Amino acid sequence: MKHIKLKLFVAVLFCIGLLIPVSVHAAVTSNDTGTHGGYDYEFWKDSGGSGSMTLNNGGTFSAEWSNVGNILFRKGQKFDQTQTHQQIGNISIDYGANYQPSGNSYLTVYGWTVDPLVEFYIVDSWGSYRPTGTFKGTVNVDGGTYDIYETTRTNKPSIEGTATFKQYWSVRQSKRTSGTISVSEHFNAWESLGMEMGNMYEVALTVEGYQSSGSADVYQNDLNIGGSSGGGTPPPSNGGDGGSGSSTIVEAEEMTKGGQYTGNITSPFDGVALYGNDDAVKYTQYFDSGTHSFSLRGASNNSNMARVDLKIGGETKGTFYFGDEYPAVYTIDNVSHGTGNQEIELVVTADDGNWDAFVDYLEIQ
Repeated sequence: MKHIKLKLFVAVLFCIGLLIPVSVHAAVTSNDTGTHGGYDYEFWKDSGGSGSMTLNNGGTFSAEWSNVGNILFRKGQKFDQTQTHQQIGNISIDYGANYQPSGNSYLTVYGWTVDPLVEFYIVDSWGSYRPTGTFKGTVNVDGGTYDIYETTRTNKPSIEGTATFKQYWSVRQSKRTSGTISVSEHFNAWESLGMEMGNMYEVALTVEGYQSSGSADVYQNDLNIGGSSGGGTPPPSNGGDGGSGSSTIVEAEEMTKGGQYTGNITSPFDGVALYGNDDAVKYTQYFDSGTHSFSLRGASNNSNMARVDLKIGGETKGTFYFGDEYPAVYTIDNVSHGTGNQEIELVVTADDGNWDAFVDYLEIQ
């Protein structure tokens, strides 16, 4: 009789187990790569300290690390290294994280390209150290301004073994731990500054720790791939006057054309081509204050660097650079200028016969 009761008890437990599914997420504690929840993941750590990565649903994961030298936890997408980011399509990540670093750490989009070999970071938050390097410019995207830097790693570990390679950085001026990261916008901005990208190897939301401890719960990580790339879609003008807190957008084809060769184009966007020195477009803008940021969407007609000067009231205030034929947005921040009605001119002055400049729209913030 006792045996019958025992068998019945085991059977009841078995049935309960069938009715109540249990989701078990194993912790990764040593270097490992694989796929989980439709995402590629990687746990990488050098010697010293300890770390643990729990793989949760989809792109989500949690991470803990203690007294490490260097450690990375990431979930994203690996590619076959045969396509550029333009060929792959627009890339963005919607994310959210409870990020608690103690020491040096990054909450970042991370990845690599090949041919050339490049390691890249789009850093939204950090611990005790904000990364820096050779300053290249800025990009305004996703409600914030990112400083762009370039660094070089000499004879260091890489996806191709020990190598010397460039690192590209976009570092947000103010921290955040949730939102949308328009990854392709950063790629376009880097290329507009002459920072060459190769074929894609990987894009992943990543938590990195360096000589530190900490924890992170990445509760959202939705990687979106597809659609058109190239600087994004310009936001609608709000009819502002370029004053503080407003954004004014003026299409290049609506400006007055000047110069010998200036003309409208329909590819790679509806805009204006500036073919030679003194080719220009201009218009009059009213300003109620004397400092603004200016963003120009444009492109070169080939792989050579195109240059378009910004003049306000007849004075040159800066230069927009476009590194190749893929449209991108270049921003000149904190430009001082006169108030009231001012003539704004976009003009080519450094043409050497190797490129033409295409301009789409000017945004004033």
